[in-house]
Amino acid sequence: MFLFSLAVVVVHGFYFSAADASMRNVKSNNMSAENNSRCSVVDKTFTSVFLPSVYVIVFFIGVISNCWGLRSLLAKWTTIGCINVFVLNLGIADLLYVITLPFLVCYYAMDRKWIFGHAFCKITRFCFNLNLYGSIGFLTCISVYRYLGIVHPMKVMGRIRVCHSVIISVITWVLVVAQIVPDLYFNKSDQNSTTACYDTTSKDEIFKYLPYSIGWTITGFCIPLLVILVCYGHVAFVLTDRKMPSVNSLMKQRCLKLIVILTVLFVVCFIPYHILRNLNLKTRVLQIEGKCSDAFNHIYVSYQVSRGLACLNSAMNPLVYLLINDKIIIKLNILSKTARSSLGHLSARKSTQLSMDRLDST
Repeated sequence: MFLFSLAVVVVHGFYFSAADASMRNVKSNNMSAENNSRCSVVDKTFTSVFLPSVYVIVFFIGVISNCWGLRSLLAKWTTIGCINVFVLNLGIADLLYVITLPFLVCYYAMDRKWIFGHAFCKITRFCFNLNLYGSIGFLTCISVYRYLGIVHPMKVMGRIRVCHSVIISVITWVLVVAQIVPDLYFNKSDQNSTTACYDTTSKDEIFKYLPYSIGWTITGFCIPLLVILVCYGHVAFVLTDRKMPSVNSLMKQRCLKLIVILTVLFVVCFIPYHILRNLNLKTRVLQIEGKCSDAFNHIYVSYQVSRGLACLNSAMNPLVYLLINDKIIIKLNILSKTARSSLGHLSARKSTQLSMDRLDST
């Protein structure tokens, strides 16, 4: 955690200084390059159709699944262990974001007309970033705890307590907020528009935002991803090692499932978003400088799709509840068996009825 904190300070300081220097160099000819640009306007109609549809789905699934998961978590708080602190924070981060989705649905459904005020626009975008990087942070904490519990069980037995998890959670929130607070400094609308609510920033400040976004990607995503890959790579090696018969088979299956879920989360929700966000910002810079390409529109559309995928993280995170709560798994297994039994009885009844109908017809 200390290395992560140090990386945040160093990388952000480097990129902010680079941004200031870059801004001084381009500010004088910024407007002239924009006026001379002959690039075709990027078609943004796709966003107004795609994102509201995704947001509506994620809102209903996210609210129901996270409320249900948190309720189950709090009901069995003392029986789950120290990891429940991280899962609780994960659920809170998800709920803080999903409650803002109806406002974004209105924004895009009204053809990008924000009617809720500039301050609330920044709050809404802040909640998205808080959820995204809070999720990454707490998933990383869960990964480290799983790694310690499986690879070094004797070293950590009795040493990790709930208070340690609480302290780490506070540090995680501080690091996440430290990374996303600078985003509030940037304008979310153009000077000549009061109805826009950009997810990044206006074209007037794009030259400063790009290096900030790159530094943000390194500290908020790349470093946690590296930690998770190292931890779960080692965990997977230990769990699949035939020389480790002492590992409980149920725990082995659950940890392997957790590895799969986290891999899907990062591959589907996080990796495309961070790559395409920076690519889209770069294309906006190139357009202002008068450089054009047909690929810009494709990058923009791909970025909007990645935003929808990143939003799905709030609906997929509750899967983590299933892997830390035995009683939830037992209830789901009972429901599954009951459903299969009911379907079997129904199928048998239909078969009997068809046989009787055939006999009557003869």
